[in-house]
Amino acid sequence: MVLSKHFYLFLVSCQRYTSVPGSPYNISTDNKGVLKAVLHGAYSFNNQTNDAFLFKPSAIEKAERQLVKGFKYILEVDLSRTVCLKKRHKEADLANCKFQPDGLLQQTFHCDFEVWTMPWLRFMKTTYFVCSPSD
Repeated sequence: MVLSKHFYLFLVSCQRYTSVPGSPYNISTDNKGVLKAVLHGAYSFNNQTNDAFLFKPSAIEKAERQLVKGFKYILEVDLSRTVCLKKRHKEADLANCKFQPDGLLQQTFHCDFEVWTMPWLRFMKTTYFVCSPSD
């Protein structure tokens, strides 16, 4: 069977603008759900590190959302060290923590997070994260 050039172009253009149901799709980094998922990922990072200082998001590089039993957010995020000591601040205070100034204590990690949420149950869980120091 020989496909015409026009039919082939139609297929290519349709594939470019549609997504497979259930597959991840790009979403704005300013989306309310993305911002909540990023903070949850930062909390997970802070709970897993032995650093004396808290880290908070300094940039959201990429955000995708996938419809599963709820939503799965697939995120690329930069986390930077703040001036807030873990001992003296609660996680909820991250908004009030300033970033470390330029110098020896300044550090940033590039992280890949997956955060699963079922908002109607007020459930959120970081299911995957890997971070590496940024250069």
